[in-house]
Amino acid sequence: MRTVGVEEELLLVDPDSGDPRAMSAAVLARAARAAGDRNENGTPGDTGGAPDSGDTGGGGSGPAAGDAEAADDVFEKELHEQMLEFATQPQSSMAELAAEIVRCRAEASRLARETGCEVAALASSPLPVQPSVAMGRRYRWMEEQYGIATREQMVCGCHVHVSVDSDEEGVAVVDRIRPWLSVLTALSANSPFWQGRGTGYQSYRSRVWQRWPSAGPTELFGTPESYHRRVADMVATGTILDDGMIYFDARLSPRYPTVEVRVSDVCLEPGTPVLIAALVRGLVETAAREWRAGREPVDHSVSLLRLAGWQAARSGLTGELLHPATMRRAPVKTVVRALLDHVGEALSDHGDLDRAESSCAELLVQGNGAQVQREVWERTGGNLREVVAECVRRTQG
Repeated sequence: MRTVGVEEELLLVDPDSGDPRAMSAAVLARAARAAGDRNENGTPGDTGGAPDSGDTGGGGSGPAAGDAEAADDVFEKELHEQMLEFATQPQSSMAELAAEIVRCRAEASRLARETGCEVAALASSPLPVQPSVAMGRRYRWMEEQYGIATREQMVCGCHVHVSVDSDEEGVAVVDRIRPWLSVLTALSANSPFWQGRGTGYQSYRSRVWQRWPSAGPTELFGTPESYHRRVADMVATGTILDDGMIYFDARLSPRYPTVEVRVSDVCLEPGTPVLIAALVRGLVETAAREWRAGREPVDHSVSLLRLAGWQAARSGLTGELLHPATMRRAPVKTVVRALLDHVGEALSDHGDLDRAESSCAELLVQGNGAQVQREVWERTGGNLREVVAECVRRTQG
Protein backbone atom coordinates (compact mmCIF):
# COMPACT_ATOMS: atom_id res chain seq x y z
CA MET A 1 0.00 0.00 0.00
CA ARG A 2 1.31 3.45 -0.91
CA THR A 3 2.34 5.63 2.01
CA VAL A 4 1.11 9.19 2.40
CA GLY A 5 2.55 12.19 4.20
CA VAL A 6 1.06 15.65 4.69
CA GLU A 7 2.66 19.05 5.15
CA GLU A 8 0.58 21.82 6.68
CA GLU A 9 1.39 25.47 7.22
CA LEU A 10 -0.30 27.32 10.07
CA LEU A 11 -0.65 31.02 10.75
CA LEU A 12 0.62 32.42 14.06
CA VAL A 13 -1.82 34.99 15.42
CA ASP A 14 -2.30 37.20 18.46
CA PRO A 15 -4.66 35.49 20.95
CA ASP A 16 -6.63 38.69 21.55
CA SER A 17 -6.62 40.67 18.31
CA GLY A 18 -6.18 37.87 15.76
CA ASP A 19 -3.43 39.83 14.02
CA PRO A 20 -0.63 37.68 12.56
CA ARG A 21 2.49 37.67 14.74
CA ALA A 22 6.08 37.12 13.66
CA MET A 23 6.79 34.49 16.31
CA SER A 24 8.03 31.45 14.38
CA ALA A 25 11.61 31.73 15.68
CA ALA A 26 10.39 31.76 19.28
CA VAL A 27 8.03 28.84 18.69
CA LEU A 28 10.75 26.77 17.03
CA ALA A 29 13.22 27.59 19.79
CA ARG A 30 10.73 26.34 22.37
CA ALA A 31 10.16 23.21 20.32
CA ALA A 32 13.91 22.61 20.19
CA ARG A 33 14.20 23.00 23.96
CA ALA A 34 11.34 20.57 24.50
CA ALA A 35 13.05 18.06 22.21
CA GLY A 36 16.29 18.51 24.10
CA ASP A 37 14.53 17.80 27.37
CA ARG A 38 13.06 14.63 25.91
CA ASN A 39 16.49 13.56 24.67
CA GLU A 40 17.94 14.01 28.15
CA ASN A 41 15.18 11.79 29.48
CA GLY A 42 16.05 9.07 27.01
CA THR A 43 13.54 9.84 24.27
CA PRO A 44 15.14 10.17 20.81
CA GLY A 45 14.30 13.01 18.53
CA ASP A 46 15.09 16.56 17.53
CA THR A 47 12.86 19.49 16.70
CA GLY A 48 13.12 22.65 14.70
CA GLY A 49 13.86 21.41 11.22
CA ALA A 50 16.32 22.88 8.77
CA PRO A 51 16.83 26.60 9.37
CA ASP A 52 16.70 27.39 5.67
CA SER A 53 14.99 24.61 3.77
CA GLY A 54 15.07 23.95 0.06
CA ASP A 55 11.64 25.31 -0.66
CA THR A 56 8.99 27.75 0.49
CA GLY A 57 5.26 27.83 0.86
CA GLY A 58 4.94 24.26 2.05
CA GLY A 59 7.34 21.94 0.34
CA GLY A 60 10.69 22.18 2.03
CA SER A 61 10.34 19.50 4.67
CA GLY A 62 8.25 16.66 3.39
CA PRO A 63 7.50 13.38 5.10
CA ALA A 64 10.75 11.84 6.23
CA ALA A 65 11.51 8.19 6.71
CA GLY A 66 11.83 6.79 10.19
CA ASP A 67 9.95 5.93 13.35
CA ALA A 68 6.85 8.11 13.58
CA GLU A 69 6.61 7.76 17.36
CA ALA A 70 10.24 8.70 17.90
CA ALA A 71 10.49 11.56 15.42
CA ASP A 72 10.24 15.11 16.79
CA ASP A 73 11.61 16.98 13.79
CA VAL A 74 8.15 17.87 12.53
CA PHE A 75 8.23 21.67 12.78
CA GLU A 76 10.08 23.99 10.43
CA LYS A 77 10.16 27.68 9.74
CA GLU A 78 8.68 29.05 6.57
CA LEU A 79 9.25 31.99 4.27
CA HIS A 80 7.51 34.37 6.67
CA GLU A 81 7.93 34.64 10.42
CA GLN A 82 4.16 34.63 10.90
CA MET A 83 3.99 31.01 9.69
CA LEU A 84 4.85 27.60 11.09
CA GLU A 85 5.05 24.36 9.12
CA PHE A 86 4.81 20.76 10.19
CA ALA A 87 5.20 17.53 8.26
CA THR A 88 3.79 14.16 9.22
CA GLN A 89 5.56 10.85 8.93
CA PRO A 90 4.61 8.55 6.02
CA GLN A 91 1.49 6.59 6.90
CA SER A 92 -0.34 3.71 5.23
CA SER A 93 -3.50 4.11 7.30
CA MET A 94 -5.70 7.19 7.01
CA ALA A 95 -6.76 6.69 10.63
CA GLU A 96 -3.12 6.93 11.70
CA LEU A 97 -2.58 9.95 9.46
CA ALA A 98 -5.63 11.63 10.98
CA ALA A 99 -4.33 11.00 14.50
CA GLU A 100 -0.92 12.43 13.60
CA ILE A 101 -2.39 15.58 12.07
CA VAL A 102 -4.45 16.15 15.22
CA ARG A 103 -1.37 15.52 17.37
CA CYS A 104 0.82 17.90 15.34
CA ARG A 105 -1.80 20.64 15.38
CA ALA A 106 -2.22 20.23 19.15
CA GLU A 107 1.54 20.37 19.71
CA ALA A 108 1.82 23.44 17.49
CA SER A 109 -0.95 25.07 19.50
CA ARG A 110 0.75 24.25 22.80
CA LEU A 111 4.10 25.63 21.65
CA ALA A 112 2.47 28.76 20.27
CA ARG A 113 0.56 29.45 23.48
CA GLU A 114 3.74 29.08 25.51
CA THR A 115 5.25 31.89 23.42
CA GLY A 116 2.19 34.13 23.61
CA CYS A 117 0.36 33.40 20.36
CA GLU A 118 -2.09 30.95 18.79
CA VAL A 119 -2.12 28.85 15.62
CA ALA A 120 -4.86 29.08 13.03
CA ALA A 121 -5.33 26.88 9.96
CA LEU A 122 -5.93 29.86 7.69
CA ALA A 123 -4.66 29.83 4.11
CA SER A 124 -4.49 33.63 4.13
CA SER A 125 -4.81 36.23 6.87
CA PRO A 126 -8.24 37.84 7.02
CA LEU A 127 -6.68 40.82 8.82
CA PRO A 128 -4.16 43.30 7.37
CA VAL A 129 -0.54 42.29 7.87
CA GLN A 130 2.95 43.32 6.83
CA PRO A 131 4.68 39.94 6.40
CA SER A 132 8.19 39.54 7.80
CA VAL A 133 10.51 37.50 5.59
CA ALA A 134 12.47 35.03 7.71
CA MET A 135 16.23 35.23 8.01
CA GLY A 136 18.36 33.06 5.77
CA ARG A 137 20.38 33.24 2.57
CA ARG A 138 17.70 31.51 0.52
CA TYR A 139 14.85 33.70 1.64
CA ARG A 140 16.87 36.87 1.14
CA TRP A 141 17.73 35.76 -2.40
CA MET A 142 14.05 35.25 -3.06
CA GLU A 143 13.16 38.66 -1.69
CA GLU A 144 15.75 40.33 -3.90
CA GLN A 145 14.77 38.26 -6.96
CA TYR A 146 10.98 38.49 -6.74
CA GLY A 147 10.41 41.70 -4.80
CA ILE A 148 6.86 42.34 -3.66
CA ALA A 149 5.74 38.89 -4.78
CA THR A 150 7.94 37.40 -2.04
CA ARG A 151 6.85 39.89 0.59
CA GLU A 152 3.18 39.24 -0.13
CA GLN A 153 3.49 35.46 -0.36
CA MET A 154 2.22 34.84 3.17
CA VAL A 155 -0.15 32.02 2.30
CA CYS A 156 -0.54 28.62 3.92
CA GLY A 157 -0.89 25.43 1.91
CA CYS A 158 -1.42 21.73 2.44
CA HIS A 159 0.86 19.49 0.38
CA VAL A 160 0.48 15.74 0.05
CA HIS A 161 3.27 13.27 -0.70
CA VAL A 162 2.40 9.80 -2.03
CA SER A 163 5.05 7.14 -2.53
CA VAL A 164 5.90 5.92 -6.03
CA ASP A 165 8.15 3.05 -7.11
CA SER A 166 10.27 4.96 -9.62
CA ASP A 167 10.65 8.20 -11.53
CA GLU A 168 9.04 6.48 -14.49
CA GLU A 169 5.94 5.70 -12.47
CA GLY A 170 6.04 9.16 -10.89
CA VAL A 171 6.07 11.00 -14.22
CA ALA A 172 3.28 8.76 -15.51
CA VAL A 173 1.27 9.77 -12.44
CA VAL A 174 2.03 13.49 -12.79
CA ASP A 175 0.86 13.35 -16.42
CA ARG A 176 -2.40 11.57 -15.60
CA ILE A 177 -3.65 13.39 -12.49
CA ARG A 178 -3.48 16.89 -13.99
CA PRO A 179 -7.19 17.31 -14.87
CA TRP A 180 -8.38 16.37 -11.38
CA LEU A 181 -6.24 18.68 -9.26
CA SER A 182 -8.55 21.67 -9.51
CA VAL A 183 -11.23 19.69 -7.67
CA LEU A 184 -8.86 19.41 -4.69
CA THR A 185 -8.48 23.20 -4.71
CA ALA A 186 -12.26 23.55 -4.54
CA LEU A 187 -12.62 21.05 -1.70
CA SER A 188 -9.85 22.62 0.38
CA ALA A 189 -10.60 26.31 -0.33
CA ASN A 190 -9.97 28.30 2.86
CA SER A 191 -8.80 31.81 1.90
CA PRO A 192 -11.69 34.16 1.05
CA PHE A 193 -10.17 37.24 2.74
CA TRP A 194 -6.99 39.21 2.02
CA GLN A 195 -5.59 42.25 3.84
CA GLY A 196 -8.87 43.01 5.59
CA ARG A 197 -11.09 42.66 2.53
CA GLY A 198 -13.21 40.05 0.84
CA THR A 199 -11.62 38.80 -2.36
CA GLY A 200 -14.54 37.31 -4.25
CA TYR A 201 -12.57 34.05 -4.27
CA GLN A 202 -12.89 30.95 -2.13
CA SER A 203 -9.17 30.13 -2.52
CA TYR A 204 -7.31 33.38 -2.99
CA ARG A 205 -4.17 31.62 -1.75
CA SER A 206 -4.02 29.70 -5.01
CA ARG A 207 -4.10 32.95 -6.99
CA VAL A 208 -1.29 34.46 -4.91
CA TRP A 209 0.70 31.23 -5.31
CA GLN A 210 0.55 31.61 -9.09
CA ARG A 211 2.80 34.66 -8.83
CA TRP A 212 5.83 32.39 -8.56
CA PRO A 213 7.31 32.00 -12.04
CA SER A 214 7.55 28.21 -11.77
CA ALA A 215 4.07 27.60 -10.31
CA GLY A 216 1.03 26.05 -11.92
CA PRO A 217 -0.06 23.21 -14.18
CA THR A 218 2.30 21.50 -16.58
CA GLU A 219 2.17 20.02 -20.05
CA LEU A 220 2.63 16.28 -20.50
CA PHE A 221 6.19 15.09 -19.85
CA GLY A 222 5.98 11.52 -21.11
CA THR A 223 9.27 10.27 -19.68
CA PRO A 224 11.51 10.90 -16.66
CA GLU A 225 14.18 12.17 -19.03
CA SER A 226 11.82 14.83 -20.37
CA TYR A 227 10.76 15.81 -16.85
CA HIS A 228 14.30 16.15 -15.52
CA ARG A 229 15.45 17.98 -18.65
CA ARG A 230 12.65 20.50 -18.16
CA VAL A 231 13.61 21.02 -14.53
CA ALA A 232 17.30 21.42 -15.44
CA ASP A 233 16.44 23.92 -18.17
CA MET A 234 14.34 25.95 -15.74
CA VAL A 235 17.11 26.06 -13.14
CA ALA A 236 19.65 26.96 -15.84
CA THR A 237 17.75 30.16 -16.62
CA GLY A 238 18.76 31.57 -13.24
CA THR A 239 15.16 32.66 -12.71
CA ILE A 240 14.82 30.12 -9.91
CA LEU A 241 17.52 29.07 -7.49
CA ASP A 242 17.36 25.27 -7.71
CA ASP A 243 15.00 22.33 -8.16
CA GLY A 244 13.46 22.99 -4.76
CA MET A 245 11.77 25.97 -6.40
CA ILE A 246 9.94 23.89 -9.00
CA TYR A 247 6.42 24.74 -7.89
CA PHE A 248 4.41 22.58 -10.30
CA ASP A 249 0.90 21.68 -9.17
CA ALA A 250 2.21 18.11 -8.99
CA ARG A 251 5.88 17.27 -9.08
CA LEU A 252 8.43 14.60 -8.29
CA SER A 253 9.70 15.51 -4.86
CA PRO A 254 13.36 16.54 -5.07
CA ARG A 255 13.97 14.94 -1.66
CA TYR A 256 11.79 11.85 -1.37
CA PRO A 257 10.53 8.99 -3.61
CA THR A 258 7.12 10.58 -3.85
CA VAL A 259 4.78 12.53 -6.06
CA GLU A 260 3.96 15.78 -4.28
CA VAL A 261 0.60 17.45 -4.94
CA ARG A 262 0.60 21.12 -4.06
CA VAL A 263 -2.77 22.65 -5.01
CA SER A 264 -4.66 22.67 -1.69
CA ASP A 265 -5.17 25.41 0.85
CA VAL A 266 -4.37 24.47 4.41
CA CYS A 267 -7.73 23.15 5.57
CA LEU A 268 -9.63 24.59 8.51
CA GLU A 269 -10.92 21.36 10.07
CA PRO A 270 -8.31 18.67 10.81
CA GLY A 271 -10.38 16.01 9.07
CA THR A 272 -10.28 17.71 5.68
CA PRO A 273 -6.55 17.19 4.97
CA VAL A 274 -7.16 13.49 5.61
CA LEU A 275 -9.79 13.53 2.87
CA ILE A 276 -7.42 15.38 0.54
CA ALA A 277 -4.67 12.85 1.30
CA ALA A 278 -7.00 9.91 0.62
CA LEU A 279 -8.10 11.43 -2.68
CA VAL A 280 -4.51 12.17 -3.72
CA ARG A 281 -3.45 8.61 -2.94
CA GLY A 282 -6.46 7.42 -4.92
CA LEU A 283 -5.45 9.61 -7.85
CA VAL A 284 -1.86 8.37 -7.74
CA GLU A 285 -2.86 4.71 -7.59
CA THR A 286 -5.48 5.12 -10.33
CA ALA A 287 -2.99 6.89 -12.58
CA ALA A 288 -0.35 4.22 -11.99
CA ARG A 289 -2.84 1.51 -12.92
CA GLU A 290 -3.83 3.36 -16.07
CA TRP A 291 -0.17 3.68 -17.01
CA ARG A 292 0.50 0.00 -16.45
CA ALA A 293 -2.58 -0.81 -18.55
CA GLY A 294 -1.23 1.31 -21.41
CA ARG A 295 -3.91 4.03 -21.18
CA GLU A 296 -2.67 7.38 -22.44
CA PRO A 297 -3.15 10.53 -20.33
CA VAL A 298 -5.80 13.08 -21.24
CA ASP A 299 -4.05 15.82 -23.18
CA HIS A 300 -5.79 18.92 -21.84
CA SER A 301 -3.79 22.05 -22.60
CA VAL A 302 -2.13 24.06 -19.87
CA SER A 303 -4.43 26.93 -20.82
CA LEU A 304 -7.51 24.86 -19.99
CA LEU A 305 -5.97 23.55 -16.79
CA ARG A 306 -5.25 27.11 -15.69
CA LEU A 307 -8.88 28.01 -16.31
CA ALA A 308 -10.02 25.00 -14.28
CA GLY A 309 -7.76 26.07 -11.41
CA TRP A 310 -9.07 29.63 -11.61
CA GLN A 311 -12.69 28.46 -11.59
CA ALA A 312 -12.06 26.24 -8.56
CA ALA A 313 -10.38 29.12 -6.73
CA ARG A 314 -13.23 31.46 -7.59
CA SER A 315 -16.21 29.31 -6.68
CA GLY A 316 -14.90 26.58 -4.39
CA LEU A 317 -17.90 24.46 -3.46
CA THR A 318 -20.41 27.28 -3.95
CA GLY A 319 -20.81 27.31 -7.74
CA GLU A 320 -19.85 25.46 -10.86
CA LEU A 321 -16.50 23.84 -11.67
CA LEU A 322 -14.90 22.75 -14.91
CA HIS A 323 -15.47 19.02 -15.32
CA PRO A 324 -12.06 17.30 -15.56
CA ALA A 325 -13.17 15.08 -18.44
CA THR A 326 -14.79 17.72 -20.64
CA MET A 327 -13.41 21.05 -19.36
CA ARG A 328 -16.95 22.42 -19.45
CA ARG A 329 -18.93 23.90 -16.58
CA ALA A 330 -20.81 21.45 -14.37
CA PRO A 331 -22.40 21.58 -10.90
CA VAL A 332 -20.01 21.07 -8.00
CA LYS A 333 -21.79 17.93 -6.83
CA THR A 334 -21.44 16.42 -10.30
CA VAL A 335 -17.72 17.13 -10.44
CA VAL A 336 -17.02 15.84 -6.92
CA ARG A 337 -19.01 12.71 -7.77
CA ALA A 338 -16.92 12.28 -10.91
CA LEU A 339 -13.72 12.45 -8.85
CA LEU A 340 -14.99 9.86 -6.39
CA ASP A 341 -16.03 7.58 -9.25
CA HIS A 342 -12.67 8.04 -10.97
CA VAL A 343 -10.70 6.92 -7.90
CA GLY A 344 -13.37 4.69 -6.40
CA GLU A 345 -11.64 1.37 -7.05
CA ALA A 346 -8.35 2.58 -5.56
CA LEU A 347 -10.15 4.09 -2.57
CA SER A 348 -11.95 0.82 -1.98
CA ASP A 349 -8.75 -1.21 -2.23
CA HIS A 350 -7.11 1.08 0.35
CA GLY A 351 -10.11 0.94 2.68
CA ASP A 352 -10.72 4.67 2.18
CA LEU A 353 -13.94 4.70 0.17
CA ASP A 354 -16.44 5.10 3.02
CA ARG A 355 -14.34 7.82 4.65
CA ALA A 356 -13.98 9.74 1.40
CA GLU A 357 -17.65 9.43 0.51
CA SER A 358 -18.84 10.62 3.92
CA SER A 359 -16.25 13.42 4.14
CA CYS A 360 -17.18 14.78 0.72
CA ALA A 361 -20.89 14.61 1.58
CA GLU A 362 -20.22 16.49 4.82
CA LEU A 363 -18.21 19.19 3.04
CA LEU A 364 -20.91 19.68 0.43
CA VAL A 365 -23.52 20.16 3.16
CA GLN A 366 -21.56 22.04 5.84
CA GLY A 367 -19.11 23.87 3.63
CA ASN A 368 -15.33 24.13 3.44
CA GLY A 369 -13.16 26.57 5.34
CA ALA A 370 -13.92 29.46 3.01
CA GLN A 371 -17.65 29.02 3.55
CA VAL A 372 -17.20 28.83 7.32
CA GLN A 373 -15.19 32.06 7.30
CA ARG A 374 -17.79 33.85 5.20
CA GLU A 375 -20.62 32.60 7.42
CA VAL A 376 -18.89 33.96 10.55
CA TRP A 377 -18.16 37.25 8.77
CA GLU A 378 -21.82 37.65 7.79
CA ARG A 379 -23.13 36.57 11.20
CA THR A 380 -20.90 39.04 13.07
CA GLY A 381 -21.55 42.00 10.81
CA GLY A 382 -18.22 41.80 9.00
CA ASN A 383 -16.03 41.28 12.08
CA LEU A 384 -12.84 39.69 10.75
CA ARG A 385 -11.37 39.37 14.24
CA GLU A 386 -14.23 37.04 15.08
CA VAL A 387 -13.46 35.11 11.91
CA VAL A 388 -9.90 34.52 13.10
CA ALA A 389 -11.05 33.58 16.60
CA GLU A 390 -13.46 30.99 15.22
CA CYS A 391 -10.74 29.56 13.00
CA VAL A 392 -8.37 29.26 15.96
CA ARG A 393 -11.04 27.20 17.73
CA ARG A 394 -11.74 25.00 14.73
CA THR A 395 -8.07 24.32 13.95
CA GLN A 396 -7.97 21.77 16.78
CA GLY A 397 -11.19 20.09 15.63
